[in-house]
Amino acid sequence: MELQTVIYLVVGASFALYLGIAFWSRAASTSEFYVAGSGVHPVTNGMATAADWMSAASFISMAGLLSTMGHGGAVFLMGWTGGYVLLAMLLAPYLRKFGKFTVPEFIGDRYYSQAARTVAVICLLIICVVYIVGQMTGVGVTFARFLNVSADTGIYIGMAIVFAYAVFGGMKGITYTQVAQYIVLIIAYTIPAVFISFNLTGNPFPMLGMGSNLAGTDVALLAKLDQVVTDLGFPQFTTQTAGSTLNMVFFTISLMIGTAGLPHVIIRFFTVPKVADARYSAGWTLVFIAILYTVAPAVGSMARLNLIGTFNTNVGITQNADGQLTINPDVIKANPDLFAPEASILYEDRPDWVKRWERTGLLKWEDKNGDGRIQFYNSATKNEAVLAKAEAAGWKGNELTVNNDIIVLANPEIAQLPNWVIALVAAGAVAAALSTAAGLLLAISSAISHDLVKRVFKPDLSEKGELIAGRLSMIAAIILAGYLGLNPPGFAAATVALAFGLAASSLFPAIMMGIFSKTITDKAAIAGMIAGMFVTCFYVFAHHGIFFIQGTSYVQLIGGPNSFFGLTPAAFGTVGAIVNFVVAFLVTKVTGGRVPTHVQEMVESVRIPRGAGAAVGH
Repeated sequence: MELQTVIYLVVGASFALYLGIAFWSRAASTSEFYVAGSGVHPVTNGMATAADWMSAASFISMAGLLSTMGHGGAVFLMGWTGGYVLLAMLLAPYLRKFGKFTVPEFIGDRYYSQAARTVAVICLLIICVVYIVGQMTGVGVTFARFLNVSADTGIYIGMAIVFAYAVFGGMKGITYTQVAQYIVLIIAYTIPAVFISFNLTGNPFPMLGMGSNLAGTDVALLAKLDQVVTDLGFPQFTTQTAGSTLNMVFFTISLMIGTAGLPHVIIRFFTVPKVADARYSAGWTLVFIAILYTVAPAVGSMARLNLIGTFNTNVGITQNADGQLTINPDVIKANPDLFAPEASILYEDRPDWVKRWERTGLLKWEDKNGDGRIQFYNSATKNEAVLAKAEAAGWKGNELTVNNDIIVLANPEIAQLPNWVIALVAAGAVAAALSTAAGLLLAISSAISHDLVKRVFKPDLSEKGELIAGRLSMIAAIILAGYLGLNPPGFAAATVALAFGLAASSLFPAIMMGIFSKTITDKAAIAGMIAGMFVTCFYVFAHHGIFFIQGTSYVQLIGGPNSFFGLTPAAFGTVGAIVNFVVAFLVTKVTGGRVPTHVQEMVESVRIPRGAGAAVGH
């Protein structure tokens, strides 16, 4: 059966599964719409949360980032998984004990203020809208490659699928759909990795294969990769860092507390029956996430070696015109010159998978020296020896541009895996993007219908009316998400990291102080959220420049990239969080306000289990 037919069948079957689950699990009440009736089993919720969390960024982009960043990409693994530890220990059980529907509802009640609730809603909307741009873009890229439609058409299809199961099913429908999506995406991610690991190293376990020798040699895979990338002018894979030590620390912290502050993730812990279940649910989420996150570094490293070998025959891992992968132990051990004129492949001999990805525009070739061959190396390197070798071989600069996002999607094609595996990856990529998009859309819908319409503007709204408002809000959110996917802002490539920074600098400190401090006042919380959000947005957008209305020029507000102690915009969420905490404590101290007694009692009851202290006679 032809590849395209198999893809249509597998992706179509996954869509039918999602729609069938949505029809079976329609929400009939606001409780089912917002929190699935708080009756989801911890294991089920852990799997759904993992799918909600593992967005297009995790499935499509993370391995690509790891393949180019090497050791420096560990910030994503440490930050994202560490965030769940924070969530399990510091937030999930207490928020579940609070027993409400949304994050803004907790902030509004804890800080006894409709203004605080409204500011939290605004922060939530900004975070979710920024985050969802990346998901819709991922849907468009995946559909464009695998379904032979335009990226815009792919986004329209994605909108229709999410509409069908999110609007009618709410959290109940989304939860069970996400369980199915997790199963699809984890199978799609791990099976190609198993095949590729076995082909390269003879070890079917990717996380172990990464540390093994290449098949038929005594050369370690990572040692070969280090040798290849450094010889071609790239940084060493196993020692490369993500900027300065300070930047790595702040970036990791920003991802951690950003994870713990993401509203669409937090809301999932309101869906379990008991407080203890929230903690168990977070633990199961870590287990399900770990399956993908322990495989991702192997996928990134093996794909990088495969990719370079495809275009440089002297790597010893080559493909013929049919894409057949061949390992030559003699070449691997001999360590031949990667810049020999015959090392690069003829453009006309490129494998079929290269031709297919060229059509998407995510892989491009430019013949700079007119020899009809594909030269792939780092022509921007400062290594004079590498540049001298390239010049001696007649190379006039790097000729191949590869988008990081194709690493996972093209991996099974690069390794010539069966068509059904390629189709699975297509279904998994779509599942990853749709599952997170649905969670974000529900968070937006809940904030608007429950926290603004019901709690602020129309307190006497009936349950039926609130359910209608929730579904209308969901429809509006889907339309907005589709528009942003079709017309992404100029900073779309950094949207996911920006969303984490915004969550870290605005909602996370407010939630933490709300749980663990009985003295922070309403004015302090409001000032902290606004200050944290403002400084983070300012730093990010000041790097991109503030454009004039005509869009022809811009004002650079701060001096050059990473001008604040070498911090990248993605790492600045940590600074925003510090600003939030400091402003909140200063405002509390300066204004001398006092938290009402009933609110202090509520904090005490949320933080301390019922019956605590009985054993010591309290």
